[in-house]
This record gives sequence, structure tokens and C-alpha cells, in this order.
Amino acid sequence: MNERDTAAAPERVEYAGAVYGSLLAASVVAGTAEGGPPSPGDLVTLLICTGVVFWMAHVYARLVSSGYPARPLAWDHVRVVARREWPLAQASFPPAVVTAFVSSLGGSPQMAVWAALCVSVASQVAWAVAAAVKTRSSTKVVVVSGVANLLLGLAIVALKTAVAKH
Repeated sequence: MNERDTAAAPERVEYAGAVYGSLLAASVVAGTAEGGPPSPGDLVTLLICTGVVFWMAHVYARLVSSGYPARPLAWDHVRVVARREWPLAQASFPPAVVTAFVSSLGGSPQMAVWAALCVSVASQVAWAVAAAVKTRSSTKVVVVSGVANLLLGLAIVALKTAVAKH
């Protein structure tokens, strides 16, 4: 069954997009280390805009891989693909909200950055574990999924720390 045949299919959560979006959000936050922490407003904007741009890119890639532009594009199909890929963009919302929240409580920009990074990594691990549980994977696979994604997230944290020191 291809993407075009799924227009009437029941909704499903796109865990891969959510995991990827969380890693993307962590990478965006980590990439802000050069030159000191950004303002919380700038970080919120950067997170949301990056999530939405990558979501649009993924929607486009799915549409192209399903036969467009060789076949006519149906708006129902675009909506299905866009909805399925939306978790990629949504993954940027929790770190953006935490950034705004920490800032509103008087936290420093650096504290807001670290809070956003922690939330991004925690979200990534949670989505990976949820995906493994949803597919009825063994306990071992659930644990490995969580640990593997934690290690990926910690690699981003390590890179941020290394860049911040230089």
C-alpha cells in the first residue's frame, strides 16, 4: 500500500517523525552555543521555524516519493501526508514552551537553553520508547530503543558542551 492508498486509512502516530523532530530540536538548541545563548524569543522562533520547515520538506519528500509530479496531486493526499508528518514539527513545541516558561520565571537565557535541550532529549527518548511499546516490541527492544535514543541525545549535549567551551 502506498501513501496515495492511505487517504481513507485510520490515523496513526508517526513516531519516527516525532523522534527525528526531537533530535532536530536538540540539534537546533545545541547549534546556538556559538556566541553565547540566544535570547529566549530568538530560540523559540528558531525552534518553531526549523520544525515547520523540516516538516514541509518531509511532506514534499513523501509526495514526491508517492509519484508526484508524474501523477496529479490530490489535496486529500496532501492533507493525509501533512497530518502524518506533523509530529516532526510538533516535536519542536515542548522545548519552545519550556524556553518561554523558564524565561518568564526569570531564568537566564543559558538556563532556558539547557532546559530546552533537556526537554528535547527527554522527548526523543519518550517517543522512541512509545514507538517500541506501540509495536509490541519485547522489553529488551523497548529498553534498547530508550538507551539508544538517550545516547544520541547525550551526544548532542556533549557536542553543545564542546562547542560552548571554544
